[in-house]
Amino acid sequence: MSFKTILNVLGEHESAEDLETAMKLGGEVSAHLSALLVAMAPVPTGRYQTLSPSWLEVRERNLQQLSERIVKIRERLATAELSFDVDSIYAEVAGPAYDIGERAVYADLVVAGPGVFANDDLKSQVVSGGLFQAGRPVLFVPRDANATLRPKTILLAWDSRPSAAHAAREALEMMKLAQSVHVTMVDPVAASRVSGDEPGADIATYLARHGVNVSVETLPSAGRFVTDTLQRHALDINADMIVMGAYGHSKLLELILGGVTKSMLKEAKLPILMAH
Repeated sequence: MSFKTILNVLGEHESAEDLETAMKLGGEVSAHLSALLVAMAPVPTGRYQTLSPSWLEVRERNLQQLSERIVKIRERLATAELSFDVDSIYAEVAGPAYDIGERAVYADLVVAGPGVFANDDLKSQVVSGGLFQAGRPVLFVPRDANATLRPKTILLAWDSRPSAAHAAREALEMMKLAQSVHVTMVDPVAASRVSGDEPGADIATYLARHGVNVSVETLPSAGRFVTDTLQRHALDINADMIVMGAYGHSKLLELILGGVTKSMLKEAKLPILMAH
């Protein structure tokens, strides 16, 4: 899929780096950038009970700060050669996942930059709203990672599941432009109802028909976690991005999100495009 509308979820703190990341990505593909600033109200406890004078005072101050940040974001975006819009969420009763999901429906890609990636609470809201509610691909960018939508080398983490196939389709335009795509499997099972008699051959053939320069690589875990094996290989091949399917469900996210997905979202060193 070509990315013509990018939704950039921004946290109330450390939003500048995330915005710069999204602006760079949007400029690469001439996309419209929708910046969504998310602030979460403090949980009413002790003397900050809901509707108490103290709670209302904090709320008013937070909303004022949110408005001021919105102005700064608009001013920064106005200096770039991008079409854009800016909106905000002040989540008071529940988390912002539903609101993020509503907006993600109308985007081709959701971007969670370094600030959001480092914020476990907001990151889980992006996963729940963007990936699972809206079904949109999300690009997670860890700190110090060089994010690009024109990657030269892509590692496609493959396990023959529908989510992995969905991720491959979402990243297809990038793969067609990439110099190399490495279909990478860890300890695959060679069986017709699992990975096929020749693991990776089917997806490699599919991608090759689209003009992708693809290779298939099978890795032994050798007692290491799957995430460690994938990330080490991504570094070995100098990958610019990891593409993978996300497994789990939006409800009770922290309890039942797939183990590999959860580990990747915690430990990634490279940009990861996830789809569900």
